[in-house]
Amino acid sequence: MDMLLEIDNLSVQFHTPEGVARAVNAVSFDLARRETLGLVGESGCGKSVTSLSILGLIPSPPGKTTADGIVFEGRNLMTLDAEGHRRIRGREISMIFQEPMTSLNPVLPIGRQVAEPLMVHRGLPKKAAYDEAALWLENVKIPAARERLNDYPHQLSGGMRQRVMIAMAMVCRPKLLIADEPTTALDVTIQAQILSLMDGLKEELGMSVLLITHDLGVVAQMASRVIVMYAGEVVEEGKVVDIFDRAFHPYTRGLLKSMPRLGDRGGGRAERLNEITGTVPPLTQVIHGCKFADRCPHTFTLCREKHPGLFAIGDARYARCWLKDYPERRKTHG
Repeated sequence: MDMLLEIDNLSVQFHTPEGVARAVNAVSFDLARRETLGLVGESGCGKSVTSLSILGLIPSPPGKTTADGIVFEGRNLMTLDAEGHRRIRGREISMIFQEPMTSLNPVLPIGRQVAEPLMVHRGLPKKAAYDEAALWLENVKIPAARERLNDYPHQLSGGMRQRVMIAMAMVCRPKLLIADEPTTALDVTIQAQILSLMDGLKEELGMSVLLITHDLGVVAQMASRVIVMYAGEVVEEGKVVDIFDRAFHPYTRGLLKSMPRLGDRGGGRAERLNEITGTVPPLTQVIHGCKFADRCPHTFTLCREKHPGLFAIGDARYARCWLKDYPERRKTHG
């Protein structure tokens, strides 16, 4: 398989007054050309930090990023300086950030914000850049697009602002799109429209997509593979159909059971949603065993004494767990 992105042993730490926060710990994965990969987990698990590391956007200090490699099209991005990262960001790798109201510049018209990558990366003159910006606003289904070029973010609805963010990310036709919670602030109707739009543009441009979300329903709709993160680590990885059909890690099972389902009623009454008891441990806490042990219903002695590696549990399936369901497993990495 032709890989576009390969991440090997990525770790990110932040120095805080409370101690060293290990936001990402020994994360490894790859992404093929034209593939959509879902990266899921609850808030604070390290999803966004992982994506910011790819783009070289972790501030140092207080952050420190280490990796054996972040290889994009054969180039190790860890060897690039600040200018090298700037040449790639927005041109070859683009990102849709969370919360478009805070990601868009409130004092600049949206036309200027969409046109700027074209002027910076492709060297287009101002008029040509604004003409293409208008075309992209039309592509993302913004009505009367040319007339909206002079509008400011506060004049647009949440759905329209998200469409502007997508247009900004797409104007230079990147090879990799990182979508960080692209539908979190939207109602379900607008969410469906945005996901459909992203999927159509992905097929049209032949992009790869790294989709970061806490919503497993979005992953089921958009992705072919999924990586589940917990407390800065990958705890399970596999094809979406395999994960949904038979999740292995107790945390993944908990996430799936906590999803509401239409028609879930017992005896004519709606049943309570399942919940994962406990809380995520502080990132500054040093844990020698499994980080999920205090919340896991299957914890035994080994779980608290020794940190599990990421084990192969089947064809392209991996899980970080000491459960004995798969005695033939072999350790791979992590």
